[in-house]
Amino acid sequence: MARALALGARHIDVGQTPEDGHIVLADPDGNEFCVIEAGNKFLADTGFIGAVACDGTQAVGYFWSEALGWPLVWDQDEETAIQSPQGGTKLTWGGPPVPPKTDTNRLYFELTLPPDADETAEIARLTELGARRGPDGVVMLDPDGNEFTVRRATT
Repeated sequence: MARALALGARHIDVGQTPEDGHIVLADPDGNEFCVIEAGNKFLADTGFIGAVACDGTQAVGYFWSEALGWPLVWDQDEETAIQSPQGGTKLTWGGPPVPPKTDTNRLYFELTLPPDADETAEIARLTELGARRGPDGVVMLDPDGNEFTVRRATT
């Protein structure tokens, strides 16, 4: 935490309590992040960046688990988390209440398909899981309305 503060982070209050077991900071651009002490069971088997926390419902956690083929590693009190079968950083969704979406997300997922993949079939599969096309017909929306893209890898 001292290193983050020295690099320009600042303490912020998002309603956390001492019992929550973490400190919330914001980087110089105002992006929030939590600092959690070592030994936290939720962050077991992760790297230096333990989790990327997203606003979202339990349903969107289930969607991304199926979409990516990553197992659900946390499903408690409407909070969900998934993690690659190879381990590493977890993707988490905090459950309700989800703040109203007022603009395009600052961060979003870009799914990259192998060069020989059938992009149309992949978009159909994601749609069956609960995604839909955005207004521009290119960007996809997950069940909570968060933007993501599907792109073919270039060789």
